[in-house]
Amino acid sequence: MADPKGFLSTPRQEAPRRPVGERVRDWDEVYVPGGLLPIVEAQADRCMDCGIPFCHEACPLGNLIPEWNDLVSRDDWRAASERLHATNNFPEFTGRLCPAPCEAGCVLAINHPTRLPPPPSTGPLRAAPPAPVTIKNVEVAIADRAWDEGLVSAQPPERHSGRTIAVVGSGPAGLAAAQQLTRAGHTVAVYERDDRPGGLLRYGIPAFKLEKRQLDRRLDQLAKEGVRFRTSTEIGRDLGAADLRSRYDAVVIAAGATAWRELDVPGRELTGVEQAMEYLPWANRKYENETRAAQEEQPDPLSATGKHVVIVGGGDTGADCLGTAVRERAASVTQLDIYDRPGEARDEDVEPWPTYPKLYRLSAAHEEAGELRTAPAADADARLFAASTLRFTGDAAGHVRELHLVEVDAGRRPLPGTGRTLPADLVLLALGFHGPERRAGGLIDQLGLDVDERGRLARDAAFSTGVPGVFVAGDAGRGASLVVWAIAEGRAAAAAVDRWLTGRTRLPEPIGAHDRPMTV
Repeated sequence: MADPKGFLSTPRQEAPRRPVGERVRDWDEVYVPGGLLPIVEAQADRCMDCGIPFCHEACPLGNLIPEWNDLVSRDDWRAASERLHATNNFPEFTGRLCPAPCEAGCVLAINHPTRLPPPPSTGPLRAAPPAPVTIKNVEVAIADRAWDEGLVSAQPPERHSGRTIAVVGSGPAGLAAAQQLTRAGHTVAVYERDDRPGGLLRYGIPAFKLEKRQLDRRLDQLAKEGVRFRTSTEIGRDLGAADLRSRYDAVVIAAGATAWRELDVPGRELTGVEQAMEYLPWANRKYENETRAAQEEQPDPLSATGKHVVIVGGGDTGADCLGTAVRERAASVTQLDIYDRPGEARDEDVEPWPTYPKLYRLSAAHEEAGELRTAPAADADARLFAASTLRFTGDAAGHVRELHLVEVDAGRRPLPGTGRTLPADLVLLALGFHGPERRAGGLIDQLGLDVDERGRLARDAAFSTGVPGVFVAGDAGRGASLVVWAIAEGRAAAAAVDRWLTGRTRLPEPIGAHDRPMTV
């Protein structure tokens, strides 16, 4: 490491966010453009180059974090980019979207378990107390600088194997698998049921978290390497699964976990009670200037403008809905979380270092909602904790107007006398996902794939289903997870497919099909 005492002399500083009043008026990234440049080298210099870097184990990709931290601290961006891309196909995605379990595993986190203050919206950067290295900030700085300086280019294979592979789904797992297999010399076609590739990166993640130019330039890189994209094609409907299987030597199913959970309470049938993943794609299409025809596929009732919005679910999808509704100028926005408010310090008995702790965190969307006071009745920022929905009531026209809730204890049992009512013209259900969608007579049925008790596609340790030549990667087999796990799955599944086709592989295998995050 460049400075053995860097972590002692330099406090942690994060990328500054733009002022709330400015950023909620557009859909651009929430961070100050170029805000990392003045601080990133000093922040990378805080890395201790530990003898046993637990950040490696906390990251499923096995990112070479101390190595590229040291290179950034020495201003060697080309070598840092090479180290970063050696283990991660899409670091600009993970650097923006991953919650950074690597930082929870940083050795500096042992003695600094408390929640970090949010980055400032205005004024100069504030120095936080000594804390974990800002790994994801350094990661995204390397990725962006690599693009800006032309260090990222297409890497087509020198020779082709003559083998063909179909990848079903163009999210991060499918794209990672496609790129790895293409670079190994195979001919790969990616099938996507939407009109444009990218999966949830395209239509699920709001632009203020991931600007679509970040996605488009990676897709252009993949296309130049030889990946072929087949959009507006749903396997099992537009193209039979048997036909797909007969056309290709192998098939990788990376369709994601998009079967959303329902809320079975009275009034669910009212107009205006919608799934979050109906609302977010509509908003992404609208604000990415899609064609008028595409916009008209979803009616105006999905708009949050001028409405009282309640989001049921306390996870990242709910936070994405929150930030989107704030930008749509909702009259009010409240987010309900059935769990108690987390603490601000790690519980060492329950979640010891280096596991990823459940803490009270303030995302950009929550910071915006708190400053703008979008939910006057909320416990904190825009959230009501320990809140369970009882029922919805509506008007004579059958449109939702109120949400009735009750406080619950740790066992989710209602607490007497705690019932209350919130105005609600639009309710968004963000309750998580079971696994891949299973339509009668669709892809899963046509291939005869097995599904486990949690709705995931069954697979063995080599990512293979019971059908020869059919593999599963990403959330379809793992269940809803993080973008970093999806990319790791795509890379590992690609190695399994390459070995099945050729008898050996040189592709990296960062994880096994049944690996899980570190827990107690």
